Amino acid sequence: MIPTPLSELRVAIASSMANHLWQSTLFAVIAGLLTLILRKNQARTRYWLWLAASAKFLIPFLLLVNLGNHLATPGGSTKIHAGLYFAMEEVSQPFRQPATSVIFPATPLPAPPNLLHLLPVLLSAVWLCGFIAVLFVWFVRWLRLYVVMRKAVPLQEGREVEALRRVEHIGGIRKQIKLLLSQASLEPGIFGIFRPVLVWPAEFSGHLDDAHLEAILAHEVWHVRRRDNLAAAVHMAVEAIFWFHPLVWWLGAKLVEERERACDEEVLQLGSEPQVYAESILKACEFCVSSPLVCVSGVTGSDLKKRIVRIMTQRIGHKLDFRRKLLLGAAGILAVAVPLIFGLQNPQESRAESQAADAANVPTLNHIEMKFEVASIKQDKSGDGQNLTMRIMNAPTDGRFYATNVNLKMLLRMAYDVQDAQILGGPSWLNSERYDIEAKSDSSVNDQLRKLSPDQAKLAKQRMLQALLADRFQLTLRHETKELPVYALIIAKNGPKLQKTKEPDGIIGPDGRKGQGGMIRMTGRGEMNFQRASAPMLAQFLSQQLNRTVLDKTGLKDNYDFSLQWTPDPGQGQMAGGAGAGENGQTSTGTQPAPNSSDSSPSIFTALQEQLGLKLKSEKGPVEVLAIDHVEKPSEN
Repeated sequence: MIPTPLSELRVAIASSMANHLWQSTLFAVIAGLLTLILRKNQARTRYWLWLAASAKFLIPFLLLVNLGNHLATPGGSTKIHAGLYFAMEEVSQPFRQPATSVIFPATPLPAPPNLLHLLPVLLSAVWLCGFIAVLFVWFVRWLRLYVVMRKAVPLQEGREVEALRRVEHIGGIRKQIKLLLSQASLEPGIFGIFRPVLVWPAEFSGHLDDAHLEAILAHEVWHVRRRDNLAAAVHMAVEAIFWFHPLVWWLGAKLVEERERACDEEVLQLGSEPQVYAESILKACEFCVSSPLVCVSGVTGSDLKKRIVRIMTQRIGHKLDFRRKLLLGAAGILAVAVPLIFGLQNPQESRAESQAADAANVPTLNHIEMKFEVASIKQDKSGDGQNLTMRIMNAPTDGRFYATNVNLKMLLRMAYDVQDAQILGGPSWLNSERYDIEAKSDSSVNDQLRKLSPDQAKLAKQRMLQALLADRFQLTLRHETKELPVYALIIAKNGPKLQKTKEPDGIIGPDGRKGQGGMIRMTGRGEMNFQRASAPMLAQFLSQQLNRTVLDKTGLKDNYDFSLQWTPDPGQGQMAGGAGAGENGQTSTGTQPAPNSSDSSPSIFTALQEQLGLKLKSEKGPVEVLAIDHVEKPSEN
């Protein structure tokens, strides 16, 4: 396939969001299990557990992993980044595929819209609509409260103020809470986060005696002391962002339940009579309307029946004993330590390369503009190209490109990492006309290539080849996504029959695998020897042979040494000339061996299953293709 920056960004965002959601969900489940263990303890402990689960939705573990990456120190062994390459000793006609590589498109024109491309946009639009709807509902409710606040008048004296000051003194509130008298029937509640005020309905006091009044005021004072409005606002942000997640709304209900229960316990511990306190809550429910927003803490929230039962039975939770404190402490340490340790143990390769580039004062690939300074393209005069030798030299760290007896389709395969089936359109001479190409860059390009990592150097060389094709062949193309047949490389019924490579210590390949780059060597027609080969490398090789995208779905992570013998079908692709240059920059040469009429080797499908314990499963999937809009024969020079 042809990866594009936009598609890669979409995949990265989707993957990160999926990881964050399941991690946050798992964190909430663990918090729920802890609350079950602590169900007989004080409600405030369970409240803080639920609040931590809510806040986790706003704090991805990736931050701690990145912190671990930042703190990670390089290991003792030297990492030699050997590139992944093919060593080819034959050259066939026609050549099907270039070397395994990844390259950005030379002319990134927008792909035509289809269902696959529109799906992320549609999902984003649905999320945005839900986000706006939630905010709108809350804004309307807040506006109602704001109107009540504007009409309320400060109360400087009276039995309500005197009772409030007594409760503030008992509750340890140093800064006096401002009391506003409202003509609305809204329940008593704390309005505001950083400068909270208590809004008190004017006609409500006439239904309360002093004990009832102090009990309700004590409840509101504890809301202020606990900063419940701030916590509720945080969870409202979580609900707005993750409105599609049912667990988020369930967490909100649990937070309100434990918040009110925690305040009830504090009021009872201050000495209020359970019967008086229960009566005061019932009176508030009888004469007042509950608050429309959870970030305005009132007195009537949560399940009223359960609250009254707990108050009347004086079911006040126990304080945490040493074992439960130890359990909570261990859970908190693990929540922070696990992602941090993961980052320490798995420092990101990109970060290591970035640091190395900074140390050497090397610009990143996106800031490097490299091109061939001079290029000679001539039509090949050696023959019809059917059984003649092709020579290609395209070393990643060398600013030169040599090719003889190649057609434009071969060059496209090398430049864009595609199969023949992924190249659409173009004139008939795309396959028939053959050229000899010699392109060189100045010494500064060579210096820049040597400073890049092997992967970056390959990307740079392919960009240079893309620019050459656009300049000399007047090539313009676009990228489309089509539903095409693909093969999935999977493990056969009896398991893989692969021998793991014995890797030397301290050598890490560019893909993060231990050991030097993989190598494929042809020992005859339909006979290949693989050394230090990974499953993705085998999938890429099969793509070349079958002229169809092969997706690695084996799950194999190691490198392997093995051989494969099969009978190629007529016209079946061989290894592409673009793969011939290894890291040393040597030229790959050869001719296609004549088919052996007595060859009894199986087909490549049977050979994979019998010799390697793998199989190819045919399916369909979205494949990005190159659609040629315009191309011209180059003028010779």
